[in-house]
Amino acid sequence: ERSEVDMERWVYFNPNPAGNRVGDCAVRAICKALELDWETVFTGLMVYACSLSDMPSANYVWGSYLARHGYHRKLVEQSERYIYTVNDFCADHPTGTYILCIDGHVVTVQDGKYYDTWDSGNEVPVYYWEKGVAK
Repeated sequence: ERSEVDMERWVYFNPNPAGNRVGDCAVRAICKALELDWETVFTGLMVYACSLSDMPSANYVWGSYLARHGYHRKLVEQSERYIYTVNDFCADHPTGTYILCIDGHVVTVQDGKYYDTWDSGNEVPVYYWEKGVAK
């Protein structure tokens, strides 16, 4: 059962110019995190994808793009007692901008809210990207 607090953490966000919601979650998440438009991020990822001979949606490709913009990857410490979700991450990170990698999905958390085309709050992040110095 989800609380009202959890429900209020989700903010609908879709910068895709055609309103599409499939296959471009990494582009959408990076748009929010870097405050760039969809075309700029998509073009940047295409350049990286071409140079790395992979698809723009590949974790390695968009991860390299984020690293170039000063982001560092960190593993999410999973609890042995319960499943740690996007909502839990938001509760633990009330300030700052983070890009969470879920199995098959990417979502940006900013100041304790997550920005997505659907309510991904119960999904389980594997790792995340954070701007700043690697610790």
